[in-house]
Amino acid sequence: MPDKKDDVYGDHISHKFNDELMALKSEFLEMGGLVESQVDRAINALVDNDGHLADEVRATDKKVDQMEIELDEEATLILARRQPTARDLRLVVAVIKMVSDLERVGDEAKKIAKFAIKLSEEGQAPRGYVEVRHIGNHVLGMLHDALDAFARLDSEQALRIMKEDKRVDEEYQAATRTLLTFMMEDTRNISRCMSVMWILRALERVGDHACNIAENVIFMVKGEDVRHTPVEEAEKVVGR
Repeated sequence: MPDKKDDVYGDHISHKFNDELMALKSEFLEMGGLVESQVDRAINALVDNDGHLADEVRATDKKVDQMEIELDEEATLILARRQPTARDLRLVVAVIKMVSDLERVGDEAKKIAKFAIKLSEEGQAPRGYVEVRHIGNHVLGMLHDALDAFARLDSEQALRIMKEDKRVDEEYQAATRTLLTFMMEDTRNISRCMSVMWILRALERVGDHACNIAENVIFMVKGEDVRHTPVEEAEKVVGR
């Protein structure tokens, strides 16, 4: 459940300040929706052998980069003009950090698209696409839920995302072992399987960035930094 006492950022005397904070949240979510779409389209480009779609993903990365710059500038201006405190300060600081994570998710989508084009040109699809689709769906769900937790200031949902990160790591390791076995069975598959392994690594990183966003949501809501702490400790923070 969202934390009711902290779920509104629109109660300042200055209506202009309210509008600036709400605009910051809205534009962050817009960027989040774009990078989520980028990852989904990059996976589809790979699995469907669609080089044209992969090119579109790579081209759209420039828009992601521009949104990062604009959000950073907007957040910096709020810090300079308004000198926010308490929960408002946490919101602005968290957005600055999370924007960086979103931009890196965009970079991972671009990387997947690049390998999708390479594999499309090579012809026959290698092993590992089932694993790509499975892990891809998992990390896309984490990213979507992290953005939703931010929108609703839901620290409990953010905690659940942190717990999912371990499962993604396990799935990634299992998929890597499968591909290594396949390469040893037939050395002709090494080049293509290595490309798929890089794609799986990119997806695992998307999961890491979703987890980072979740950690920042907990910081926004609870006022405590849970980065680099065991999930059990984060659980105590959320439960307070």
